[in-house]
Formats: sequence, C-alpha cells, structure tokens
Amino acid sequence: MDTDKGTDAGADAGTRTDTGTDPATAAALRRRWAATAAAAGAGRDPAPYADRLLTAWAEPQRRYHTTAHLADVLARIDVLAAHAADPAAVELAAWFHDAVYRPDRSENEERSAALAERALPELGIDAARTAEVARLVRLTVTHDPAPGDTNGEALCDADLAVLAGHPDDPDDPGAYAAYAAAVRAEYAFVPDEAFRTGRAAVLRQLLGLPRLFRTPYGTAHWEAPARRNLAAELAALT
Repeated sequence: MDTDKGTDAGADAGTRTDTGTDPATAAALRRRWAATAAAAGAGRDPAPYADRLLTAWAEPQRRYHTTAHLADVLARIDVLAAHAADPAAVELAAWFHDAVYRPDRSENEERSAALAERALPELGIDAARTAEVARLVRLTVTHDPAPGDTNGEALCDADLAVLAGHPDDPDDPGAYAAYAAAVRAEYAFVPDEAFRTGRAAVLRQLLGLPRLFRTPYGTAHWEAPARRNLAAELAALT
C-alpha cells in the first residue's frame, strides 16, 4: 500500500470526492460509516471522512480489495459482532484495514494503520479506541490473534470469510473462483510462473494452519468449505 497519491481521510475534509462505486452501494456504506463513527464517539462530521475512504477503496489498481470487499467484511462483522468486546473498534478497523493498498508494496497494513491513527483523533475518537483500531489493522498482516483477543478474532474471521466462498452459500464454488480471479488480476504485473509459485506457497501456508477461523461461528460455518476451496485451488495451480 502506498500513500504517495495522498490517500488521507483527513485531507481536504470539506470536499466531496468521486468514489468510483455505484451510488446505492456508496450511499449504504456512507450510512454505515456514520453510524459506526457515532457509536465510536466521533465528535466531528464523519461524512467527509467516508468520502475519502471510499475514494481510496475504489482506486483503479484494486480488483479484489474494493468497496465490495469492504461491504462483505462489514456484513460478516454483523454476524460476528456479539463475539467482539468492542464491535465499534472492529468496524472501524474494517474500514481502515485496506484503506491504503498497492499490490506491489509490502507495507500496506502499516500505512493503513497509520492513516487510522491520524484520522480517528481528528474525528474525536478517543486515544484508547484509536490505538485498538490501529492494532487490529496491523493484525491483518498475520491474521493470527492471540487467545482471548475477541476483537482480533472477529476482524480476522470476517476478513478471511471469503475463503469459504459465497457468504450465504459456502458450497457455491463460483464465489471463490471469482475471488481467486480478482486476486490474480490485482497481480497482473507478475508473470504466470512466478504468480503460481507464490500463490501456491500462500495456499500451503493457510492449509498448514491448525485453524483458519477463531470465532465459534467461523469455525462451524467457514472452516470446512474454506479448506476445500484452498485445496482445490492449490491442486489447480500445481
């Protein structure tokens, strides 16, 4: 992820920007952001921050890490919210976790966390919750929350739920195929052989984990279909 293009949710806060997202989705996400910011204690108009974040999520280099992914993660957080100690922090972390994204960079999560650390205090979010949001964003580097980290478990499970395929039908292989194709499109600059090698290594690492999901819901509903999907993609690559 890169901030060279000025992806700062606090910059030009009074200016509306084009999100590149269909109007209905953008409007729903803006309403969601306003409700989340209010629940988190924001004391400043959150609308300009939503505009900047949605613009970032619609940048042209994105094929998977788009506003559709953001909406999916938020929908999965709704399912897992009761598991989290601070659902508002988890939702804010979802908004920021890929707010800065460049597929050719390795510091995406760190820059996204730093963005949250700048923007949330401007909104009036207190220091403790800001720190928790930044911690959760950084946790998406590994998706490996510590035992008892219910906020981290909820965010990581929501982010990885795509591995199970269609969120309402885990046995639908088409949704996972679309996800895998979008990931390949984001890395179109990588030659086929190198991509296959790198992607296979990622899939083996995921399959080697004792658990992909940490929440009870994720374990019960997403673990088995996710492992089937990962194994099938690995077989196709190799």
